[in-house]
Amino acid sequence: MAGPDLSAVPVAAAASSGFRLSKEHFAVAVPIALVTAVGGFLLGLYVSKRSCKKGQVNTSISKDSPKVVHSFDMEDIGTKAVYCRCWKSKKFPYCDGAHAKHNEETGDNVGPLIIKRKDA
Repeated sequence: MAGPDLSAVPVAAAASSGFRLSKEHFAVAVPIALVTAVGGFLLGLYVSKRSCKKGQVNTSISKDSPKVVHSFDMEDIGTKAVYCRCWKSKKFPYCDGAHAKHNEETGDNVGPLIIKRKDA
């Protein structure tokens, strides 16, 4: 089986060193360079995904605290309270509807926590 015709491929030459790259060397170097580039790119993607904190839910709220905790008295709630569960609300811990954008971007289905007072 004959290889590709490389007669039209220019031969690189460094005038001062006398180094010449033959067609055979070129034919071997190009596939190796391509495989190395693609492999490096894929490895970079893999490493960046593993080191990324994409799995974190809370990306911005009270990051200096070891644990974010909020407590409310039932008497202070009134008739209804709507709390954020997606961690994207600008009014956290209260829901501002940011979960709609979060769900659209991620395919998630998170919604708010709604607490209502029972009718007497």
